Amino acid sequence: MPDPPRQMTVPEFTACKQAGRKITMLTAYDYGMARLVDSAGIEGILVGDSVAMVVQGHSNTLPVTVDEMIYHGKLVCRAVRRALVVVDMPFLSYQLGAIRAIENAGRVLKETGCQAVKLEQGPGQAEITAALVSAGIPVMAHCGLRPQSIQQMGTYRVQRDRDRLMADAKAAEQAGAFSILLECIPADLAAEITAAVAVPTIGIGAGAGCDGQILVTHDLLGLTEGRLPRHVKPYADLGRQIVAAVTQYRDDVRAGTFPGPEQSFS
Repeated sequence: MPDPPRQMTVPEFTACKQAGRKITMLTAYDYGMARLVDSAGIEGILVGDSVAMVVQGHSNTLPVTVDEMIYHGKLVCRAVRRALVVVDMPFLSYQLGAIRAIENAGRVLKETGCQAVKLEQGPGQAEITAALVSAGIPVMAHCGLRPQSIQQMGTYRVQRDRDRLMADAKAAEQAGAFSILLECIPADLAAEITAAVAVPTIGIGAGAGCDGQILVTHDLLGLTEGRLPRHVKPYADLGRQIVAAVTQYRDDVRAGTFPGPEQSFS
């Protein structure tokens, strides 16, 4: 029998940059999608706090809780055999100090089985990242557009403050983050940050100069309702196909053609 696939580790993920290997990541929030995404052989899966918008129907990421992130993280980790699994730290799970952050992040690792957590790296978060790393908790930092700060920003927009973004990324690296997600940053600036840090950068709306890329899987598959962000490339139109399939099922049931002999027992 062939050996079972081996799950990627944090050091292997980080080493992709030195090896010149581009990193691919996608989101997943449940067992079924995580199993499919993982089987394609990507390097990382993020259980994002975007679950609040994609699955729960909220207008932003703020309402999702630690317990809910743990629940979805468990579902994903149960399915994954190859990819590195990172779980988002939700709003107010790490902003209230190092002890609370370690307690919440420790719960996430222990109860889900994931390999790392991700937190949005603002000017005051480097010390939280350092505290988590010192406690043995791998951290992916998140710089650029920070959705948990939407109430301060007022709207989702491209981040262009070069000095602040460079400082945030370098602070995250210095604090021990093993990777940095760059969201909605001009491509030339994201490439500059990527060259300035030794750890991999993962871009979303940050151009091709990053060490890797991530998308929300529902966006990639055409399952998102309404207008897609500019940085998304839909690779399928599953939303329309699902509606068409359900409509055909409805019509067959109403016409009495389903179930037929092939779907019935004698």
